[in-house]
Amino acid sequence: MSSNRQDAWSQDEDVILAEVVLRHIREGGTQLKAFEEVGRKLSRTSAACGFRWNSFVRKQYKSGIELAKKQRKQSKKHSPPVKKPAQEENQAVVPPVQYESVQSVHENFSMGSMIQYLQKAEEAVKNEEKVKQENAKLHERISQLTNRLEQSETELKEYQNKFTLLEEDHKSLLTIFEKARKMALLHGNEEKVKFQMDKNGNLQRVNK
Repeated sequence: MSSNRQDAWSQDEDVILAEVVLRHIREGGTQLKAFEEVGRKLSRTSAACGFRWNSFVRKQYKSGIELAKKQRKQSKKHSPPVKKPAQEENQAVVPPVQYESVQSVHENFSMGSMIQYLQKAEEAVKNEEKVKQENAKLHERISQLTNRLEQSETELKEYQNKFTLLEEDHKSLLTIFEKARKMALLHGNEEKVKFQMDKNGNLQRVNK
């Protein structure tokens, strides 16, 4: 069977990868050996298995990794140390990430997921443009209302000024009427006829 699979990882394959890696951690093996074993089982390269573990699966099994490390320590206490070959001791626990970048990207980002991502990005751009248009309309509406408010305040001040002038004219007119009444009383028969001004400023004749 070919070991160059480039399709997306399934959930079952992630579980197999996690089980094998955790077993190697418990038994004191290296992750590189675990990736090679998973690669043989799933017909994938060890590099692809290592990338999948480091980029996604490891985050899902943090508690399992800690437990496997504790079990490894406990097993070392009850068993004599075994000297490993020099070549195996020099092997890195975690394989380097700089490998088969094209294949790894293809495995983690399938064509369907890329299309879905682009569709979401396009939708986000459209929504952002729609929000900008709505904001522009709101700003225009606010500007119109602000202008109307300023015009209303100006008209209100004009009406207040006119009302003040009318009130002053009314007071002046009442003063003139009062003077005219007093003059008429002085020249008339004050004993028989008397005038008084009501609250509205009108002259009333009062008979004694």
